[in-house]
Amino acid sequence: MPYRSTERTEARLAEARARIITAARELIAEGGYVAAQVAPVAERAGVAVGTVYRHFPSKSDLFAKVFREASQHEVDAMRAAMEETEGTAAERIAAGIEVFARRAMRGRRLAWALLAEPVDPAVEAERLEFRHSYRDLMAEVIRDGIEAGDLPAQDADATAAALIGAIGEAMLGPLSPTADGGEPEALIASLITFCTRAIGEEHARVDA
Repeated sequence: MPYRSTERTEARLAEARARIITAARELIAEGGYVAAQVAPVAERAGVAVGTVYRHFPSKSDLFAKVFREASQHEVDAMRAAMEETEGTAAERIAAGIEVFARRAMRGRRLAWALLAEPVDPAVEAERLEFRHSYRDLMAEVIRDGIEAGDLPAQDADATAAALIGAIGEAMLGPLSPTADGGEPEALIASLITFCTRAIGEEHARVDA
């Protein structure tokens, strides 16, 4: 009986923690980090404020957890698109960018929170980690392309870092064409063209 009681207690705690994380993510997706204060998170999760702090010692800890899970989901989606695409490195890069961009366009507020919204140091540390993940993912495909002869020799890490910065600015920054009412589909097409040219796709085809 004590074992079963402990098991039930742990299950309830895990379920409450999951509700808190889900509630925080929903609020961030709706209004950014500023909208995800502890009291609204607790209310949406159906728990007391004290319960939130029982699971997460601070709001920063909660936000870092939400950011980690949401960002990993996005990285995994981009990786899956690249791995499932058969073809040249440029075609794999294009597939990853398209998935990344379309997901960001569907959830612009969450994308802004994940990529650019001012955050506290704990969340910024998580953001840096996942920016590295995006860079490393693209750099791996670029290296594959160089080895296969699809792409010209280049610093794969530098190129990948530049692409990640360009994509974020073009989609969500103040200079984004969509900020002035531009067509999202046109932006996605332009991003793919820019990025595949940047890695040397056209040069590789001329040399082939």
